[in-house]
Amino acid sequence: MVQISHLYFSYTGLQPYILEDLSLEIPKGTYLSVLGENGCGKSTLIRSILGFLKPTSGEILTDAKRIGYVAQIQDNGNADFPITVFEMLNSYRRLLHIRDKDCIMERLKQVHMEAHAHKLMGTLSGGQAQKIRLARALMGGPDLLVLDEPSTGVDVTSQREIYGFLKKLHDEHQVTIISIEHNLPAAMENSSLIYHMVSGHGHLCTPEQYAEEYLHRS
Repeated sequence: MVQISHLYFSYTGLQPYILEDLSLEIPKGTYLSVLGENGCGKSTLIRSILGFLKPTSGEILTDAKRIGYVAQIQDNGNADFPITVFEMLNSYRRLLHIRDKDCIMERLKQVHMEAHAHKLMGTLSGGQAQKIRLARALMGGPDLLVLDEPSTGVDVTSQREIYGFLKKLHDEHQVTIISIEHNLPAAMENSSLIYHMVSGHGHLCTPEQYAEEYLHRS
């Protein structure tokens, strides 16, 4: 699904590099959690895969037909903007040139948010708003879903619901998922592979290997 070869990146094009000689293959159908301390290059890696950043050198190839993206929640600055859930998703539907309006309610039903279709976005809780962002990312039927810290700012109940949905999406529909994670229990429980990053480099392993190599050290 995603092939990364000898990736280097810095905003100046010069050393020091945020990503340095990074190579990674993510097979189709993988649920990959990207772990690491702040500043290690996780978000830069994701933004490079999405095409938001151009590599200084190296290559990123993907055969995904459509990519869905759930960005990290930054703030609630648009809470007072008078737009309903349905209106927001309908705007995104038009942006994707999807003709069928029924897809809006179908995606809301997927995340159990159909009852909130005509509520203002600013009236939703953090967990509810994150489910709507997930519904938006699923419009168009992506075969690759990319998430940046999906549980940040979300209540515990909504976290369980969101991760349960992501696991179902992966297991039953074979959607490839790449998720930057600070939620270690969720990463260990849901991932098929973990990519542990340190200072622009990474190590690919299974959750069992990660537990043995990083969590059980004394």
